[in-house]
Amino acid sequence: MRVPADLGARADVTRCRELAASAGRGVAPAVVLINPNTSTATTEMMTAIARRTLGPDVRGVTVARGPRMLTDPAALRAAAPEVAAAGRRALASGGCRALLVGAFGDPGLARLRALSLASARGPVPVPVVGIGEAALLEAAASGRRFGIATTTPRLAESIVERVAALGLSDRFTGLRLTGGDPQALSADPESLRESLARAVQECVVRDGARAVVIGGGPLGEAADSLRARFETPVIAPIPAACRRLTRLLTATPATPP
Repeated sequence: MRVPADLGARADVTRCRELAASAGRGVAPAVVLINPNTSTATTEMMTAIARRTLGPDVRGVTVARGPRMLTDPAALRAAAPEVAAAGRRALASGGCRALLVGAFGDPGLARLRALSLASARGPVPVPVVGIGEAALLEAAASGRRFGIATTTPRLAESIVERVAALGLSDRFTGLRLTGGDPQALSADPESLRESLARAVQECVVRDGARAVVIGGGPLGEAADSLRARFETPVIAPIPAACRRLTRLLTATPATPP
């Protein structure tokens, strides 16, 4: 049985749609979602998921260079300057209300925040949110113990380090991985869903997780579908980032273009 969404989450969605409606009337620029890999299909998928929460005024941007999927630390590091370059262009265009980094490792996130601060045209910089950071913070809220289910074994150490950098290690129950090649698995949606479902189950039953994060932007559709299969909350990173972004946008006044 699926646990009903809490009232706070519903309120977040409502506020997101109100902001998007304002953007559509020309009051606010678009939210720019940056895909740190070069798969345009992944960009389209993640943008569609973000629009379910934020409404139509989300613009997906694909980085100019790099791999089609980030599966190891070297690829994650290489993606960071490409994300920063894409963000710099979006900020310079004047049509950017907020930036979303669409990879679980949040490559380039710190650099984008620095660029946003430096390029602010008013007292408030453009908010910058990473889907990994947002999902982990949401999963660990109120001291909740959480696990992570993902497909990329070569990024396991980087993920654990990211959890530690956010100060969440005391609530982290561990990482559970799917089997097989991550890119091959991502090409088979049904196998991907079932493999991730098994990993989620292991997080809950074996590790005692009270929430499970699906670790990956390209896993967005699978993450959305898994939420209905578990009583334990399954945190899909893109909607989590949209909720966090909404709170940031509603907490501060819009900056005039």
